[in-house]
Amino acid sequence: MSDEFPVRVEVMPLRAGYTMPAYHSEGAAGLDLAACIDDGVPIKLPPSDIAIIPCGFALAIPQGYEGQVRPRSGLATRHGITLPNSPGTIDCDYRGEACVPLINLGKNTFIIEHGMRIAQLIIAPVTHVSLVVVESLSATKRGAGGFGSTGLQVTQASTGQAPR
Repeated sequence: MSDEFPVRVEVMPLRAGYTMPAYHSEGAAGLDLAACIDDGVPIKLPPSDIAIIPCGFALAIPQGYEGQVRPRSGLATRHGITLPNSPGTIDCDYRGEACVPLINLGKNTFIIEHGMRIAQLIIAPVTHVSLVVVESLSATKRGAGGFGSTGLQVTQASTGQAPR
């Protein structure tokens, strides 16, 4: 094991022409994942459709870690290509082919070609917890405030509705 990269993840090629996941800059947090299309025929992804794109390899992630599959920011912002389950999780006991579900939220059909970088993989530690049933929870300032309850105050001018 390298001192620079102390977590060892084993990669087993499953398809000819796969691209090894790689960091593409010194400060990159994620390993880029590339499409591995057997017949080389590009995959057409129309607007609103989802396709599962194979990467051509399987991983052995060590116990205590997970693989988080995340969108590539350039594909998301330029073309509306993202993951419908972002982030996706590759569990440490999964040994099947790494695949990436992509959804096209853009307005145009998107073409996925063999070798195209389509997502990124973050290897992260996992903490298992002990769940305990209790009669009540400690009080906090937020309390039961849900979605958006800690954001900016919404005004009548920005929504067209009276403040609540």
